[in-house]
Amino acid sequence: MWAHRGSYVAHMLRKRWDSMAGRRGFGRLRKGRSGRWQAGYAGLDGRVHYAATTFETADDARIWLRLEQRQIEADPEGWIPPKDRLALKDANRPPLFADQAERYITGKPRPRPLKPTTEANYRYLLERHILPVLGGWRIDHISPAAVQQWYESLSPRRPTERAHAYALLRSVMQFAVDPPLALIPENPCQTPSAGRVVAKGKIRTATLEELKIIVDNMPDRLRLAVLIAAWCGLRQGETMELRRQDVDVRRGTLTVSRAVTRVAGADPIVGDPKSEAGNRVVSIPPHILPAFTEHLKSHTGPERGALLFWGRDSGEQLAPSTLYRWYYPAREAAGRRDLRWHDLRHTSATMAAETGASLRDLMHRHGHSTAAASLRYQHYVQNRDGELAAKLSAMALRGN
Repeated sequence: MWAHRGSYVAHMLRKRWDSMAGRRGFGRLRKGRSGRWQAGYAGLDGRVHYAATTFETADDARIWLRLEQRQIEADPEGWIPPKDRLALKDANRPPLFADQAERYITGKPRPRPLKPTTEANYRYLLERHILPVLGGWRIDHISPAAVQQWYESLSPRRPTERAHAYALLRSVMQFAVDPPLALIPENPCQTPSAGRVVAKGKIRTATLEELKIIVDNMPDRLRLAVLIAAWCGLRQGETMELRRQDVDVRRGTLTVSRAVTRVAGADPIVGDPKSEAGNRVVSIPPHILPAFTEHLKSHTGPERGALLFWGRDSGEQLAPSTLYRWYYPAREAAGRRDLRWHDLRHTSATMAAETGASLRDLMHRHGHSTAAASLRYQHYVQNRDGELAAKLSAMALRGN
């Protein structure tokens, strides 16, 4: 509407300010008691607009007015009041890291919300390791050098926590790089190995004899939990949320569609499995089907929604502390104080790989969303095969 009237608009603005300022020219200047200069002009909306800041000299103020006048004459339709323009600029400015981290944890466009335990862990890492140093920085001011300096300040005595903190920082920054946010051009976390946890040693899975000892030393109502972890490969949260309706003894299958998580001070939270691939139907090895039949008969309520494993006092999903109270002495009886509950799942995956299971089979059975998680079990079996070949060669050499 204003495009063909730019000079006329400028002329009318000059006339309006001529009367207000008592002199000719675009806008007006006023010297304050502080000695600094204020500049303002009548906008196309008929209102007076002032610069967002004052100026040290009258010449600086006139330069600001001249730039505003040129902007109006060049594009009257695109004119925006100075303070609105500044607010728009601030809205588009990359946020502080603390704000971006909060957006990463709770905000959109995250495709899947974080699990409660994951969110609690992220907040712990942020509060303990990241926000005290980088929380007040704008994300576009965090350089690779700043990241490296922060990383080197973390204590090497806790390498796992250190690696997890770096991985979280990298994820938050990548969230700002990727569309649709695209707030910064590149991720300043440029040392991928810094976010990797170096294993202290290979996980030693349980033997069949060790599994038998552990099961025999568990109370009757919890023996099936060990069998499910070791032979079906379910995660602990998936196992503790199993209900009668999820077990089909006739077909020999377990339906995994939920998992329970716990955060300190909160009630059990039931949600989806860890990943989208976690929703699956798992075939039960025939040799443990009788254990399912007995457990459903003796330790599970008749309702379809009755839990397989529940706390006797709470009636809710069995708490990890209760499970470990029995599991720790059982593993010690097997001479395996090092065997974590999650290692039973590793045992399941390793045994499945030893049967010749394909990568796709391993991913489905254990609910892995990426091939990398299942590949390590195939690599482990391949390494075992290499050891076997070496032993065969040694036998041949001894025979000569």
